[in-house]
Amino acid sequence: MEPFKNIRFKKKTAERFQEFSRTHFKTHSEALATMLDFFFYNEISPKEKLGPTGRKIENSLKKRMNAIIAIMKDVEKNKANPTLAILQSLLEVNEPKKKTLILEKNSSRKEDQNKY
Repeated sequence: MEPFKNIRFKKKTAERFQEFSRTHFKTHSEALATMLDFFFYNEISPKEKLGPTGRKIENSLKKRMNAIIAIMKDVEKNKANPTLAILQSLLEVNEPKKKTLILEKNSSRKEDQNKY
């Protein structure tokens, strides 16, 4: 068993540490050792800011996604749909009205005359 050493902390800080330590670790020594290892391993200082929090990043991503959706809807409404309609109208083939041939008219008249 390793010997213990007393360290003096302000009461409020000690209570916060104890509460944190109880929820995440088995012992206070393990909690403090893990915290120190984290800072040494990642080569950061506890006084440094690590940048925006997860919530800030999520909110900015949501704003960007909403902007992209708005742009896509605008492009679809003002550019894609009208262009598609123009292309469809150009590609749409109207069948010409079937004109009866002169021969057909004559032959149909003869048949009518034969009936009477």
